Amino acid sequence: MVKTFLPALAFIVLFSSCSTFKPLNFTSNKQIAPVQTQPAQSKFIEEISVTPQAAGVQKKEVKSELQVIQASHSPEMGASSTVKVKDENKGLSEILSYRTPEVENASSVQLKYAVLLNTEVESLPTKRLLETVDNWYGVRYRTGGNTKTGVDCSGFTVAVFAAAYGLTIPRVSRDQYRTSRKISTTELQEGDLVFFNTNGRGVSHVGIYLGNNKFIHASVSRGVMVNDLFESYYLKRYVGAGRVDNKAIVAGN
Repeated sequence: MVKTFLPALAFIVLFSSCSTFKPLNFTSNKQIAPVQTQPAQSKFIEEISVTPQAAGVQKKEVKSELQVIQASHSPEMGASSTVKVKDENKGLSEILSYRTPEVENASSVQLKYAVLLNTEVESLPTKRLLETVDNWYGVRYRTGGNTKTGVDCSGFTVAVFAAAYGLTIPRVSRDQYRTSRKISTTELQEGDLVFFNTNGRGVSHVGIYLGNNKFIHASVSRGVMVNDLFESYYLKRYVGAGRVDNKAIVAGN
């Protein structure tokens, strides 16, 4: 019986070593390869959704910018750009060719009134008129005065018309308004007279229009100076404008 049991036991042991115990590696001396783990960065990269298409778009955008820069320096674009710059410079030179001599040759009086009138030298009144009014600029106001020690508004206009145009106009502002030809404010030109009602009894103040809505007059507070027709004080008291027609003929001669 023992002889029968031993072969059976040997068969069972042999069978178990080949099938059951082998997966458990009880009899194998082979080293188990370590399991490779993904670096921490892999997870971080996996969480970022970057597709080849998006990367391609970004690369394309950068390339297009480089193409623009490169094209601007290419021989073909360089030639057309140079021509365009030359054309612009030519147009600017043509404009300056007309303006620069006038500015360079402008007198100190003209430069002074370009600032006072807030306009360009080319748009200033005639040099003769500017020099005439400037001789009185800053003279203090004096009722009934007509000299450099003191002058009133109508005395100032009488003196300027006599010196600049060789014309005699009435001494009183009311009479200057009556004898001058009435014109619209939109028709104002240099040398025209502008009238105001400062005392509530009709025309009582007069000045000489210089351009760009500016006029020069003998003000009560500050003497002969330049003001703007659209200043609130003068705008509220403005009566109208008058023109002495033959002064243009005198100025031209």
